[in-house]
Amino acid sequence: MAGAIDWTVAERVAGRASGTDPFADSYHYASLAPDFDRLTAIAEDQVAEATGLQSLSGPGRARVTDRQGWVHANIASFQRLLRPVTDRLDERLASNPFAPFARRIAGAEVGVLLGWMSSRVLGQYDLLVIEDEDPEDQDIVYFVGPNILGLEKRFAFPPEEFRHWLALHEVTHRAQFTGIPWMREHFLSLVQQTVGAVDADPKAFLETISRAAGEIRSGNNPLDDGGVMALVASSEQRAVLEQMSGLMSLLEGHGDVTMDRAGADEIPNAARFGQVLRQRRQQGNPLVKLLQKVMGLEAKMKQYEQGERFIEAVEDAGGTTLLERAWEDPANLPTIREIRDPATWIARVHQPTAA
Repeated sequence: MAGAIDWTVAERVAGRASGTDPFADSYHYASLAPDFDRLTAIAEDQVAEATGLQSLSGPGRARVTDRQGWVHANIASFQRLLRPVTDRLDERLASNPFAPFARRIAGAEVGVLLGWMSSRVLGQYDLLVIEDEDPEDQDIVYFVGPNILGLEKRFAFPPEEFRHWLALHEVTHRAQFTGIPWMREHFLSLVQQTVGAVDADPKAFLETISRAAGEIRSGNNPLDDGGVMALVASSEQRAVLEQMSGLMSLLEGHGDVTMDRAGADEIPNAARFGQVLRQRRQQGNPLVKLLQKVMGLEAKMKQYEQGERFIEAVEDAGGTTLLERAWEDPANLPTIREIRDPATWIARVHQPTAA
């Protein structure tokens, strides 16, 4: 079978959609790899000291890439992520004479999304890239060089500080997934439950419209928490989506809080970096904002601020000791409802010390 999505088309379209950046050929580019090799190692020690999370997989490895390299790595991630759906779609398309055209269209759509994202992303620790084959491509912390150089130039960021600050965020994510023994498998199980239960029949999408309209009339927009996935999800899938959204908000908020704290003495411009990136997440024309909402990217942007507010509330109530309860067991992770109402999570997991 040829596959429900033409991934070759996806990668080619993404390369075109990613655009070109003059900094890809800048002489400054050569400084990125040695800087991130050094700063990633420093950041690991600082994150371990600040959070108590120590990777069980040994030292992390940094890889500086361009936009096309980031796309290539994420094509592999998307293939694994969507395989439960694309395999079923492929079976249904096998006898359809229009299947080759549909595959190319699907590939182009995925390519446009990845291409746009590649022009925005600065760094990424992608556990979905990890697999049994290609050991050199496992457990990598990626940094997208042209995008980093572009921000440094545009806002006159001190390169040493800014790169150190970015490394802290991505190394925190690595510590979360490789320092908490159950985290990676739990996360992947949520992904598999969500994607694996998607009905591959396009007609099923139409059956959700009336339900979605009813939710919108009641003041709840089903696109707010997960894009199209939230719209087509069954009640069982929505329960999983709530768990996934809560987990991602916790991890993203924890990443932001840690990168501001762990290197505070060495990164005096951390507050300015954070302000610029928050504004950057919020900016965009109406068409871009619609794309973000439909694909669930707007929900991801909310995860940062909601996660930070949750952590602040939890630490106000019980310090870092209370927050660490979240890392003890998957059952202790907050749902998205608890992220938005920290008092409910605190009440659920808080165990006062006996007198």
